[in-house]
Amino acid sequence: MSEATTPALPEPRADVIHDIGYRHYDGPRLGRSYATRSLFTLSLRGSFGLGRSVKSKILPMALLAVICLPALIIVAVSVYTKLSKYPETASYPHYLSIMQFVIAVFVAAQAPVALSRDLRFMTLPLYFSRPLTSRDYVQAKFGAMASAIFVLTGLPMLIMWIGSMLASMDFGYNLEHFAYGLVAAAFYSLLYAGIGLVISSVTPRRGFGVAAIIAVLLISEAIAGIIYAVLHVHGHASGAGWALVISPSSLVATTVDWLFGLSSRGDGPHVPSDLGGFVFLAEILVIAAASFWLLVRRYRKI
Repeated sequence: MSEATTPALPEPRADVIHDIGYRHYDGPRLGRSYATRSLFTLSLRGSFGLGRSVKSKILPMALLAVICLPALIIVAVSVYTKLSKYPETASYPHYLSIMQFVIAVFVAAQAPVALSRDLRFMTLPLYFSRPLTSRDYVQAKFGAMASAIFVLTGLPMLIMWIGSMLASMDFGYNLEHFAYGLVAAAFYSLLYAGIGLVISSVTPRRGFGVAAIIAVLLISEAIAGIIYAVLHVHGHASGAGWALVISPSSLVATTVDWLFGLSSRGDGPHVPSDLGGFVFLAEILVIAAASFWLLVRRYRKI
């Protein structure tokens, strides 16, 4: 074929960007800290079903009502009978140990909401495509879960403290023990949030996460109680106290009793010694820190 009849090849065109009408953003870039705070706020609201469907609000709000109702009853009885102070077995820190089942159910129900949904619906790449890092993500989620538990545990004690003023109880005594209760609430928040989130980060299935958290928190309580009772009956009172390291709720309750010298439990579970008290306190802090580290390590691999 002659050169004259050879068809001419089209010249290559440069790539073209088409403006299809999206509005351009020329405002400030708020960065990682704003994204972390926004995720924290969203996760905290989600722990109580706020901003979600009515169905999502039922369980957390019901648990909040359940944990506050006995406090309201205690206040009403105290005001009516003109008690000078609350019964020792239902004082501020001990109230939380009585209601630890409600705290465990709340964590089991809401910790998977914080993490498992992101794994199941694969929204993590969307988070990490922004300036948000894996550590920022864990900080927001851990902080939100711990704050939600603190609200759950702190609200009934706030009700009791306000009730003590209505009943004209000793202000200094109740303020001091209210502070003890807030320390207990902080320990519950750090410990339970860490355990619940680590378990939830393993599985995208919410049901599996709920079952695993319930098993760890409640079965460990039963095992610790059985070991403590057996050793105590056989005269090993000091050794029996070490069994409490297995149970998160007993760990917090006995640590707070030892830390503030609350001896109203009588022959009930208590730390084995001052050395045991330091060990128990260190265990709470180590578990919380280790849980955070494990979460950061887990999400760096995603």
